[in-house]
Amino acid sequence: MAVKVLIKRTVPQEIAREMIPLFRQMRTMAMNMDGYISGETLRNMDNPEEFLVISTWASSDDWIEWLNSSERQRVQRHIDELLGGQTRYQVYHYGFSE
Repeated sequence: MAVKVLIKRTVPQEIAREMIPLFRQMRTMAMNMDGYISGETLRNMDNPEEFLVISTWASSDDWIEWLNSSERQRVQRHIDELLGGQTRYQVYHYGFSE
């Protein structure tokens, strides 16, 4: 069953120029993974330091494989170092079934 993954990050304006290429790199790598369907990055109009990444995966197993991949973890560590914290993920499946 397909899942959507939400990632919310607060990116201070003084490091945004360093972060945006990392976001793009992460998306490019994800697009080459089995099960990746789509992704988008949104920036909050009321708070331009807040970003929301929404990605869609064919299954939770596909997402977990990407989450645990060494190439993603390498870029993620860099993102977390710049932001000074660990990124949190929320995973949702479609519909009311379990």
